[in-house]
Amino acid sequence: MNQPLAYVHPQAKIARNVVIEPFTTIHANVEIGSGTWIGSNVTIMEGAKIGENCRIFPGAVISAIPQDLKFNDEETVVEIGNNVTIRECVTINRGTSDRHKTVIGDNCLIMAYCHIAHDCIVGSNCIFSNNSTLAGHVTIGDNVVLAGMVAVHQFASVGNHAFVTGGSLVRKDVPPYVKAAREPLSYVGINSIGLRRRGFTTEKIREIQDIYRILFQKNYNNSQAIAIIEAEMEATSERDEIVQFIKDSHRGIMKGYYKTN
Repeated sequence: MNQPLAYVHPQAKIARNVVIEPFTTIHANVEIGSGTWIGSNVTIMEGAKIGENCRIFPGAVISAIPQDLKFNDEETVVEIGNNVTIRECVTINRGTSDRHKTVIGDNCLIMAYCHIAHDCIVGSNCIFSNNSTLAGHVTIGDNVVLAGMVAVHQFASVGNHAFVTGGSLVRKDVPPYVKAAREPLSYVGINSIGLRRRGFTTEKIREIQDIYRILFQKNYNNSQAIAIIEAEMEATSERDEIVQFIKDSHRGIMKGYYKTN
């Protein structure tokens, strides 16, 4: 460890080959895995558990107490996986008595000035562009991309492989595999470019498109669309994932294609 001007609490558990740059502060009850680099002027507070080979850039604050008036000093944590990059001035708050933890999966890129609030669960291989913000209790699936300045409402969910365009306000749940854009946030197609990059075949992409045509472009309500999808579409893992996401949605899913005058 290289920390001539850093402060590391003696009870913090730091792997031997972690690099800590000057003017960083690491509190008690912190765990940091091997190969991780922590830039200068980073603050890592109690309850942070950071995996291996992460990169945390200057100005980031990890595991500060929640910005929630109901928080009552519960023992909660932030769990960050392996190979996560956290850029300048990102803030990640620890959990409350709801989930008791905030979680970031493996291989994520969280760009500068993003905020991840208390009790958020973020999957693996996600990219959050600059200034994107998650309110409390948000759930984000795997391989999700949030473009710059996206704001996600509390308790909302975004499904696996979804893409949300820059400046969007996510008030409703965003199902898996889709592109979401416009105001109010609407379905504008599936995330075909992202799916191809991740090895989805043309046939699989067409199957997903057919499901969302029934859901968003045939003027059915959600219950009618789900009944038709289950009756007429072949049972596959993707079909079942989409159907279950919609059934489990508490906030309701976003609208279909929205056409302005």
